[in-house]
Amino acid sequence: MTVPHIPRGPVMADVAAFRLTGEERQRLLDPAIGGIILFRRNFQNIEQLKELTAEIKSLRTPELIIAVDHEGGRVQRFIEGFTRLPAMNVLGQIWDKDGASAAGQVGRVLATELSACGIDLSFTPVLDLDWGNCPVIGNRSFHRNPEAVTRLALALQKGLAKGGMKSCGKHFPGHGFVEGDSHLVLPEDGRSLDELEAADLIPFRIMSREGMAAVMPAHVVYPQVDTKPAGFSEIWLKQILRRDIGFKGVIFSDDLTMEGACGAGGIKERARISFEAGCDIVLVCNRPDLVDELREDFRIPDNPALAQRWQYMANTLGSAAAQAVMQTADFQAAQAFVAGLASPQDTAGGVKVGEAF
Repeated sequence: MTVPHIPRGPVMADVAAFRLTGEERQRLLDPAIGGIILFRRNFQNIEQLKELTAEIKSLRTPELIIAVDHEGGRVQRFIEGFTRLPAMNVLGQIWDKDGASAAGQVGRVLATELSACGIDLSFTPVLDLDWGNCPVIGNRSFHRNPEAVTRLALALQKGLAKGGMKSCGKHFPGHGFVEGDSHLVLPEDGRSLDELEAADLIPFRIMSREGMAAVMPAHVVYPQVDTKPAGFSEIWLKQILRRDIGFKGVIFSDDLTMEGACGAGGIKERARISFEAGCDIVLVCNRPDLVDELREDFRIPDNPALAQRWQYMANTLGSAAAQAVMQTADFQAAQAFVAGLASPQDTAGGVKVGEAF
């Protein structure tokens, strides 16, 4: 069977369950689609996950990019057969005493285990500062101190690279100061740009300089800078992130079905505004009907860098090599170390993020 050559489009969609349906196979052959994000509902066990990712990647060339939110703590989509990862604030507590080395181990284990299952990318690290205000961020944040967040994120990024994965910093320019959950409301952060530059923007600025591959903006409004949420704002994405900070990588929208994005109109309008603001790729999660609505008469925006940016997100280790690494005593020692950092406290009483944990 000849595999069709279809360049990756600027939409990341999802699938319903453990295997693809015929309808989903057709949807994933649409030129608008360039990647898939998986959720806990897509995971039964490791063998099933490998079969699902292999099926997705067999549909077309270049292969669709497969991503997941697999940060640790409250946001770890695959559990059985995977090392339980700590919440990132555990690494912040270690930083206060022993520095950032543990974060590198976490990144390596996280990425290698996903790579072995055919996953290209985890949307991590969270670069939001822990101001103590935002339950949906909470212990997903490394620390309140921007220097600590930056050093821990850099160490995690190095670990991810050893496991074949790039980094994706979120939620630009910082979601930690607001109280609201942008899955449910459109939060506002009333601080000035100078105040944001003095704290929340520091990790994004340094990580951009140090090779961060992707950024995901927040569905948060910063009215002293722009009346539009950051993910819909040319000021934030084209002027501040691209021009002032000098970020060269991929800009993913956060999920366009979140409540924080819904005020912009229907799905076609949300996508259009995202692209015009500077997003390379838009996520449309949990609503295949909206993916189909967006696909209808879809015109791929002019973005000469899209193919290169998509390819930059592709896994660089590969499933077979990752599985071989997992058999080594060194890696198994790293798994044991990381598992020892996790505890029930990482998920106890926390706000659910996207799915039950």
